[in-house]
Amino acid sequence: MSEKLKIKLSIANRVYPLNIDPSQEEGLRKAAKNIDTMIKEFEQSYSVRDKQDVLAMCALQFAAQVEQKSIDKEHVNEHVEDKLNALNDLLQSYLVS
Repeated sequence: MSEKLKIKLSIANRVYPLNIDPSQEEGLRKAAKNIDTMIKEFEQSYSVRDKQDVLAMCALQFAAQVEQKSIDKEHVNEHVEDKLNALNDLLQSYLVS
C-alpha cells in the first residue's frame, strides 16, 4: 500500500489541504491551476465578483466539457462500429464468393 502524500492546493484564494496518492498530484495541481485561470477569465469577462457565482460557472464549464467529450466519444464509437460492420460485410461477401 502506497503512502499518502500531503499537499495544499490553493483555489480561489483558499487553501485546501489534501491527503492523496502520489500519482494524483500532477493532475490535481493542474486542475487547481485551470480553475484559478478560469476564475480570472470569468471575473474579467463578466465583471462577476462573487466567488460562489464564479465557482459555479467554473463547475458548469468543466462539467459541460466532460459531457461533450462523452458525447463525442459515443459518436466516434458509433462511427467506428459502422465502419467495422461495413468492413465485416465486405469480408463476408468475399469469403462466401
